[in-house]
Order: sequence, then structure tokens, then C-alpha cells
Amino acid sequence: MAHGHARPILLGLIGSPIAHSASPAMHEAAAAAVGLRAHYQLIDVAGADAARLRGLLSSLAPIGFSGVNVTYPYKESVLPLLDDLSPGARAVGAVNTIVVRDGRLTGHNTDMTGFARALRQAFGPNPEGPVALIGAGGVGKAVAVALAGFPGLEVRLVDADPAKAGAVAAALEGHARVRVCRRVEEAVEGARGLVNGTPVGMLPDRGTPVPLALLRPGMWVTDAVYSPLWTPLLTEAARIGARTMTGRELAIHQALDAFALFTGREAPASAMERAFDRAVAPLAA
Repeated sequence: MAHGHARPILLGLIGSPIAHSASPAMHEAAAAAVGLRAHYQLIDVAGADAARLRGLLSSLAPIGFSGVNVTYPYKESVLPLLDDLSPGARAVGAVNTIVVRDGRLTGHNTDMTGFARALRQAFGPNPEGPVALIGAGGVGKAVAVALAGFPGLEVRLVDADPAKAGAVAAALEGHARVRVCRRVEEAVEGARGLVNGTPVGMLPDRGTPVPLALLRPGMWVTDAVYSPLWTPLLTEAARIGARTMTGRELAIHQALDAFALFTGREAPASAMERAFDRAVAPLAA
């Protein structure tokens, strides 16, 4: 069936800063792989308050968007502005994917589903715990809920704002063993897994969310940041012989799940993987 004259599917990303995002490349390649055309627009909006966000969201349907992704710093602030939430988005309390249908906006969270699948692929069906999770923001919350899906896995959560960590722990009570830690050292002590769910280490920042001396060879370590792919945290983890997963896997798997929600079509992972690698290659140099 020829789609040559069909209007392209209009998708986008709301957040800031997003110039380095691999999402346009991934979604446009996924569309091409299943015989569709898509245009993926970066909507870089800094410092938007609720009124500005509401205005932006209310324009999506009239302009003809099928959906948008949402990234830092708006994954939580868009929540009350949507018509409906998927059970996953409600559980996480953050949205990274908004589907536009018949003028209604529904929030989903594919960071959660994507991270769970990426983790299984990298470290097997039952990753070893306890897991130290740094960050209780948009990504951290999604990771916490994903980890809660692995039976018996203890999550040790630490955030610069202990109240945020406490809220995530309270929300997961009865579903997971979540322990709020005041200090990173306490969370990492004796942990088998470590996840960075903060933007620390994202260029131009060369910091690390965890003192590198705390890393041990027997651990598995993963980072939500993919710009750069090899953050100082992952570089050191690999150097000492720990098992690692870069932010590439989360980025690809959350995008695959989002694309299926936007279009109703399953895209081949290979198309998104190639597009991601091309998009981030200049950053790795």
C-alpha cells in the first residue's frame, strides 16, 4: 500500500534541553521500517509553567499530532493536564508518552516498560539485588516501579530530596521492598545492582552520582543518561569489571513501546537501534 501521498504522522518531544535527542531519528526510522512516514518535531520549551504547558498540550490535537514524548523537566508536571492516564503512568506518577486520539490526551509511561525489558535482556530474567537507585524524579520513579515488577528485589532509593524518595516508597508499599536511604553510601553498601536515574553525568556535566570508589566488580550498573553513552560512572564500572548497560537500551526500548502506542504498529528493534547509533555517534567522538 503506497503511503507516498499520505500525510506523515506527526510526533514530537516536549522538554528542555533536547537538541541532542535521538528520538526524531528513532521514530522516523521506525515509521519507514513499517511503511509509514513520520515527522518527529523537537519542541524545546524551557521554564514552562502549568499555564504554558496547558496551552502547548491543548494545541497538539488541532495541529494534528498523533502523540508526543515528554522528557525532563516535564514528566511530572504534565500529569494533571491530561484527560486520562494509563495504569502504568498512574502508578509511576510520571508521563513520558502522550497519545492524542479524538482530541483526548492520554498519558503513558514507557520508561517503566522499556526499562524492565532492557534490564531482562542485559542481566537475565531475575536481576540480582539489592539495587541502589539514585534519583526519585521522572525516570527514577519509572525505574522504581519497573524494579518492583521483579519479585523479591529490594530497592534502596536515594534522592537529594528525601521527601521525593519517601513518596515513591509510600506509593510502592505492598508492591515492593523499597528502603529510603539518606546517603548514597548507605544505598550502595552491599548492593548487587546500581541504577543512575538522575541527569548527573549528562553532557556537559562530567560528574558522577556515586563516588566511584564504591563500585565493585560483582555489581551490575546501568545509567539512564545516553549523552554521553559512556558516562564517568559506566566507564569506571566497566574498567573494574562490573557488568554494565548504557542508556542506549532504555532509550531504544522506551521508544519502541511509545511508537507502538502512537501508531498501533510494532517497529523492528533493529531499525531504532541503527537510528540511535547514527544519532549519538557524533556525541561519542
